[in-house]
Amino acid sequence: MKKLVFTMVFLLGFTAIAQTGNRKGMKDLTPQQMATLQTKKMTLALDLTDAQQAQIQKLNLENVTARVERRKEMQAKRESGEIKPLSSEQRYELRVAHLDHQIAQRQQLQKILSKEQFIVWNKINTKRKSHRMANAKKARYARRH
Repeated sequence: MKKLVFTMVFLLGFTAIAQTGNRKGMKDLTPQQMATLQTKKMTLALDLTDAQQAQIQKLNLENVTARVERRKEMQAKRESGEIKPLSSEQRYELRVAHLDHQIAQRQQLQKILSKEQFIVWNKINTKRKSHRMANAKKARYARRH
């Protein structure tokens, strides 16, 4: 019985430590640092040339900067209590804007990358999206139960 209790306590402690992860470290990075990390990861995955790296770095920096600004705006609204439920029309507009941005990103990447590199990037991106969707489903299920 003591072994069972010890094992359960050990597993619960280990799970709690594993859940915290190292996400906090990414929040401390500047947009320039985040863009550089993204560019280096793409360079390793796609064997980018120096010219491609410079173009991708610029694109990543624009995206990260915009994302950080949106996050700050949302945080300020959240703290001021200004956030209200969105209407279906507002949700639609936000979704359309997001999809337009994704289309523009894809077109810019097609101009920068070779056909082979773009195919590899597309496979990596598709796999990443499917993992995110699966994790989101798990999280929704866990919240309900």
